[in-house]
Amino acid sequence: MGLFDIFRKKKIEESSEVSKDSVESLSNQDNSAVHEIPEEIQEPKVEQNLDAIEESVSEHVSKSDPIQEPELSVEPEVVEQQIYTKGLEKSRTGFAARFNKFLANFRSVDEDFFEDLEETLVGADVGFDMAIKISDDLREEVKLENVHRPEDVRDVIIKKMVDMYEADGVNEDATMHFNVNGTTVILLVGVNGVGKTTTIGKLSTKYQQQGKSVLLAAADTFRAGATKQLQEWGIRAGVPVVAGKEKADPASVVFEAVAKARDEHYDILFVDTAGRLQNNINLMQELEKMKRIIKREIPGAPHEVLLVLDATTGQNALQQAKLFKNSSDVTGIVLTKMDGTAKGGIVFAIRNDMQLPVKWVGFGEKASDLREFKPEEFIYGMFKDLMA
Repeated sequence: MGLFDIFRKKKIEESSEVSKDSVESLSNQDNSAVHEIPEEIQEPKVEQNLDAIEESVSEHVSKSDPIQEPELSVEPEVVEQQIYTKGLEKSRTGFAARFNKFLANFRSVDEDFFEDLEETLVGADVGFDMAIKISDDLREEVKLENVHRPEDVRDVIIKKMVDMYEADGVNEDATMHFNVNGTTVILLVGVNGVGKTTTIGKLSTKYQQQGKSVLLAAADTFRAGATKQLQEWGIRAGVPVVAGKEKADPASVVFEAVAKARDEHYDILFVDTAGRLQNNINLMQELEKMKRIIKREIPGAPHEVLLVLDATTGQNALQQAKLFKNSSDVTGIVLTKMDGTAKGGIVFAIRNDMQLPVKWVGFGEKASDLREFKPEEFIYGMFKDLMA
């Protein structure tokens, strides 16, 4: 079953649930008219909401204790969909508003319609190439089906976006790769301010809670406070951190951390690196030096090079991805701050232009807000309000 078919199935199920709730509500109203229940014995209403689920962890865990994930009383897939739906609210609302405004401007499907469609899609950060592809494909389909009304092509446009997204990722591996014969080394790269250190803290928390032994390497020795920030995450997650002196050679920190991870049989080593512009030759050479040391000490490593991108930067994030991919052997993308942006369309642009898998998405500040990327949940969270 394709992504679009799964999406439609979820929409049908959602509509069925709404109808069922409406019928039950009417039935309850009828019953209450005949048999009124005294207030003192009425059962309290229970509201299921994402905040209650996600924040069921005690607010009074001491700083030195490892973070504990909430115990969920509902199906995991339901929780996951709630998280995506809430996290993509700004993107979904922004896309729907832009899309509906575009459709409202036309009474027929003509050449102006297609030109404005391209502008609308580019403005939604799905990428120029994908916008042109959708427009060209739609032209052909409109001719074949003899479609004239804009509202008749609404579902077709969404379906084409989903189908193209799925086709672009046919050969894509979105899973995390682990070393079955020793320590897995995961290197995080990106420009300043995208959330590399925070992402490492969240990932280390997740894997530590899964029973993995985790070690952190504070190889960002230049940003003021970077080492301290990672050490604080280490305390919260209950994992050790290898750190050097301020302004120390990052390669020396990496060497020490890799040796410790290998000799003490840690499952995972996360390496935090300094923010660097992809066109800074010296810093990119420093990154290559660290990778050579890692590979020399643990053959086959690093097993993942994750590029962290700030989703709020839209097309700037896409440009960073293009340049880092060419210079850093990036294996996957982490998109942070997805809950704070209307630029969720960047996921389509990355898939279409880069053929790089998005492996993690961040929907908030808590460790549990960093989620493995799930295309089905993403598609539903983006477009659920646009189709009947």
